[in-house]
Amino acid sequence: MVKRRPKFNIGEAEIRAIYRQGEDAIVELVGALVSQLAAVEARLEKLENQQKKNSCNSSKPPSGDGFGKRTKSLRKKSERNSGGQRGHQGSTLEWREQVDKVVTHPVNECHECGASLRSVSAVEYERRQVHELPPLRLQVIEHQVEIKQCPVCGAISRGLFPADVTVPVQYGSGLRGLIVYLMNAQLLPSDRTQEILSEVFGCDLSEGTLYNARGQCFEQLASVEQQIRQRLESAAVLHCDETGLRVNRKLWWLHVASTAELTYYFVHPKRGLAAMDEMAVLPTFRGISVHDGWASYFKYSCNHALCNAHHLRELRFIAERYEQPWATAMTTLLTTIKAQVDRAKAAGQVALGTTQRLGFKVLYQAVLANGFEANPPPTVAADAPKKRGRTKQSPPKNLLDRLHLHESAVLAFMDDFRLPFDNNQAERDIRMMKLKQKISGCFRSADGARQFCRIRGYISTLRKQGLSVLDALKNTFIGKPILPALQPE
Repeated sequence: MVKRRPKFNIGEAEIRAIYRQGEDAIVELVGALVSQLAAVEARLEKLENQQKKNSCNSSKPPSGDGFGKRTKSLRKKSERNSGGQRGHQGSTLEWREQVDKVVTHPVNECHECGASLRSVSAVEYERRQVHELPPLRLQVIEHQVEIKQCPVCGAISRGLFPADVTVPVQYGSGLRGLIVYLMNAQLLPSDRTQEILSEVFGCDLSEGTLYNARGQCFEQLASVEQQIRQRLESAAVLHCDETGLRVNRKLWWLHVASTAELTYYFVHPKRGLAAMDEMAVLPTFRGISVHDGWASYFKYSCNHALCNAHHLRELRFIAERYEQPWATAMTTLLTTIKAQVDRAKAAGQVALGTTQRLGFKVLYQAVLANGFEANPPPTVAADAPKKRGRTKQSPPKNLLDRLHLHESAVLAFMDDFRLPFDNNQAERDIRMMKLKQKISGCFRSADGARQFCRIRGYISTLRKQGLSVLDALKNTFIGKPILPALQPE
């Protein structure tokens, strides 16, 4: 039931009647009006904050920006011209000395006198090459094993079928690998996968066949996923993130733990500690976890580094919505430190100088001091009723508290060059999973979501290491999945 706010549309006669009731009645009326005004102001500020937020100054996705044109970005205009740069190694079709097929186009008569040239040998050939697909059709391969009787003892001996040929009639590992590739690598829904296989290969498959292939791949990759997860536990730097995912029309959470070489996805009904504990990466991780500041991450005893891309968006919102100079100053400081770190890395340095780091930290604390001066703690009247939880604060004060409390995690990229300025690695890894949901809608079952996560994590790992995804999936169905390099960073 929706609770309605009281209305105070009081006319002049009612006001005079209250006035005649005495001082207490007037105080009660004014108090009620002040309370309502405060509630309206708070609600108005909340709505204005929501209206001012977009994908440039918050974590709101670009899809929520509506049809308005975005004219601002955190990215600075590049000094390079568009197109290929000087020294860029281009790619084009190359002439091949070894070809698969030669098609000769004869000349049968003279173009001048019309004499027949059918029996005349060519004196020269003008050549052109076309890179073309071979005819696409499904092949039916019959496997036959020999059955022989020994002439000495009379015993019957049989040959062996390949390991993946298990029934009288079946689909091969190449086709099943392609099914999983289309559904999990190219993110196609089942009906479009069926459509492609039918139109391109003349192969009409049922939806059940598609999901059976994915289920078989899921089972075969169990040990590979376990090895990836264990290697992530021992990584020096780990990127973590989470996002909402619809499973059977309910909100679940997709968690990712990744490095530049490895990816592990985990889906769970919860977002916080319960899910992260069951994911079984952070509880034993002792390196540095890079994340966006979600409180549950700080429950683990590893070191932490925060994503400054999130901070820059929040600082932009504070500067635009509240017009507070400290937010602009902090943005300038963080981007200046990043530029200095990038120059130092390019010069082969392993760290900034001690004096330079101390100077940046002094400036950081000075900017925070200006921010706290502009945003003092909210005052609570002595006679105000006590409420559970923390006192509500403004967005600028909340951000200031976080930047102050986690200063070392915010500036970690300055102290340790192994750490990035942002958490783009995890965000890139999680972005394609969100795209899958946009293309195909929600997962219809928890099992389907788990299957997709395991296979997609394997595909992401293969791509990061430059390995052939299609070949790896084909080998998975013969029980020999390609193992990516699993050394930690």
